[in-house]
Amino acid sequence: MSSESLSQDLSLPVAPPRARALVRLLPKRLGAHIFLSVACLIIGFPLIYAIIVSTQTNADVFAYRFTFGSALADNFNTVMNTRNLGTYMFNTVFTAVAVTVGKTILSLLAGLAFVYFKFPGKWLVFGFVLITLMMPTEVLIIALLRFVVIDLGWGSTYQALIVPFIASATGTFLFRQHFANIPAELSEAAQLDGATPLQFLWRVLIPISWNTIGALAVIQFVYVWNMYLWPRLVITDSARQVVQVGLQSLISTDTGLTYGPLMLGAVIASLPPVIVFVLLQKQFMSGFALGRDK
Repeated sequence: MSSESLSQDLSLPVAPPRARALVRLLPKRLGAHIFLSVACLIIGFPLIYAIIVSTQTNADVFAYRFTFGSALADNFNTVMNTRNLGTYMFNTVFTAVAVTVGKTILSLLAGLAFVYFKFPGKWLVFGFVLITLMMPTEVLIIALLRFVVIDLGWGSTYQALIVPFIASATGTFLFRQHFANIPAELSEAAQLDGATPLQFLWRVLIPISWNTIGALAVIQFVYVWNMYLWPRLVITDSARQVVQVGLQSLISTDTGLTYGPLMLGAVIASLPPVIVFVLLQKQFMSGFALGRDK
């Protein structure tokens, strides 16, 4: 055997080009990965700490122990049975679902009217809808409170939590823009087939609008779930109160200031929005790309 062939047999295997490229990029990306990992840890630390504190007693909290405690069962009993967090959760879920469904239906109908119907003053009405986008609820809260509680007599009722928020300028604008990007040939074909506007909406527009519907549902559900000021003003009966206001009752219990039940209640209260987002994540991420799936 020649020396040349021997040297070829003893040589190390050559790495493929893709592996060599990854090796060259590793030092450049290592710093970015470390930075992003640290950022994720900083952002997630409050949630991690809240979960840990939710299992601890006050003695564990003041001892600054970063390990899980043994008071989870007691804290859960305090939160769900003593402070009735389950009732507040039910009220909030019912309100959030009702408002989300109502807003979605009305927004679909309004978007259909602004795109496919011709009526006098359409652009004036649409401009008024856009103006309401710049008027937060807090600006109208005094007049709205007087109208709902005094004039309508809806104090401490589900109607007071649902009806004032069942119309959405954001949803109307979103569906109007979405429907405007749909080819007009679909509407013309539906008219030739004798479809009514509602049949066109149900059979054509809604099946191709699930991304937009999902995105709006996530936004509105989280918005209603996090409402605090309005329920605080219109609801005086604890049996109708929502979870964001109900969490205040967990700040202190019969034994004084307790952090465990408070953190456990906050963690439990954050689960429904997270579940909704996870279930509708795909629709939410692609819902605002109005032209992607056309």
